[in-house]
Formats: sequence, C-alpha cells, structure tokens
Amino acid sequence: MFDRNRVLIGLAVAGAALLSRPALGAGPPASRFLIEVEGGAVFQSRNNVEIPNDGTATRFSLKDLVGEGPWPAGRVYVTYNINPKHSLRGMAAPLSYTETGMFGEAERFAGAQYQPQVPTEATYQFNSWRIGYRYTFVRNETWTWRVGLTAKIRDAKVELAQGATTSKDTDIGFVPLVHLSGERRLSESWRLLADIEALGGGPGRAEDASLKIGYNISEKAMLTAGYR
Repeated sequence: MFDRNRVLIGLAVAGAALLSRPALGAGPPASRFLIEVEGGAVFQSRNNVEIPNDGTATRFSLKDLVGEGPWPAGRVYVTYNINPKHSLRGMAAPLSYTETGMFGEAERFAGAQYQPQVPTEATYQFNSWRIGYRYTFVRNETWTWRVGLTAKIRDAKVELAQGATTSKDTDIGFVPLVHLSGERRLSESWRLLADIEALGGGPGRAEDASLKIGYNISEKAMLTAGYR
C-alpha cells in the first residue's frame, strides 16, 4: 500500500465562459470550465510488496529499501459544468520515483532473486486517470455539496534492478469510485474545500481525500493549500 500523505499547493483557474447567476438564495454561480493544477510533496508511510502473492516470493518494504521520500507529485483536474446541477470532471495524476537502496536480507520478487547489501534500484509507479459525473444537491450562499460516480484507470508498476538481475510487475485496471465533495464559503474571498473519492471491497480498496483552504486572488482564480 502506498499512503500518499502530502502538503498541497494548488492553483485553480476558472474558465472565461460563465454561467448565468442562479436565482436569489441559490448561491454563487459556477463557471462553465474549471482547471485546477495541484502540486506538492508525497511520502510513503507504508509500501509493502509481494509479487507473486502465492508463497513463492518474499514480502519486503519499499519504504525500508529506499526511504519515505518526499518526492514531487502533482495532478490536473478539468471540470465542465453542464448546468448548475450537473458536471463532468476529468483528472490526470502521474506518480513515480526511482531510488537506490540495499536489502538487509535476500528477497525474491517477480521470479528473480535479490541479494542483501548490494545496491538495488527500485522504480515505483502509480498513475491515476479518472473521469466522473457529479450532481450538485446543495447550493446556497454558504454551502455547496456534490455527489457522483468516477471511473478510475490505475497504471501501476514495481521494478527492481540489481546488476544484471531485473524483474518487474505491472498492473493496469479499472476501479469505480464514489465521489463526495463540499465547499464552505467562509467569506467573500475564503473557501474551505473537501473532496473524497473512495471504494471498499470488490476490485480493491481505494481512498483519495483532500482538505484545502482557498483564497480568491481574482474574479477568475483561486489559490489553495491543504493536505491529501
């Protein structure tokens, strides 16, 4: 498991085509397009690997092998608001690192044997691509709440190299996620933003949650910072 705990600094830029203002009391209008760019530092607090998981391989910790980070990470969201209640959102979040460390004991991974106290290069990749639908069920002067469904494609890889010995495991798969997000308007300029997409059971377990504070630096741009 790779626990992506990070401090976030992002810039959200609203599109130029704006929706008409809703009726009085329905809350502020949404822009037709929204682009959000997010960057930060990512750490691995736990990342255990056993490939294949059938008793023929050993289980080892990538954190113990190469450390906990940090590494740079980022993502881009593009939102299209069909109307004040319905929207589509896409996301691209590439994530990878390559580091060198040494095992404390012999390990077997993906059909290859790795010796202790020998420099070993480890590559970890977990790219995430998503497209989702969101329905706004609350929108007033203080709160906005959305619920929806998201289709996620994960593109994962773990690869080891030790001298002439190398092996890897790749995993490309589809994961359906449930979406919930909310916005609390604290003042004319300040916002509190929460976002979660998660799944438990079935094809696996996935959680992606963030809590951010946002400040409107102009009519069409917001600067955010938070934790994911």
